[in-house]
Amino acid sequence: MNIENTKAQMRKGVLEFCILSVLADGEHYPTEIIEKMKDAKLLIVEGTLYPLLTRLKNDGLLAYRWEESTSGPPRKYFTLTDEGRTSLKELIESWTELTNSVNNIIQPTQKPN
Repeated sequence: MNIENTKAQMRKGVLEFCILSVLADGEHYPTEIIEKMKDAKLLIVEGTLYPLLTRLKNDGLLAYRWEESTSGPPRKYFTLTDEGRTSLKELIESWTELTNSVNNIIQPTQKPN
């Protein structure tokens, strides 16, 4: 088993969920999303983030607005739509069930011998 590959796949599987969670507290510029993810030790680069934001927007989960910047080109700020909030709620419920199930399975392996 390639542990690094498995860990990377696990991170990829939760990126969209984490992006929706970051946006739950209001609108954010992509650089802010990257910083929040970095603070949580979940590294993501622009080349990964922008396609995910586009997919989430195309799925109706995100909206955006442009804001002029005094220090460069206009910035795109993303926010959750009502559908995005509903999806996030469902993902949180699903995540909670999944982590509880996985914790029930792995806890016996974490007991000292």
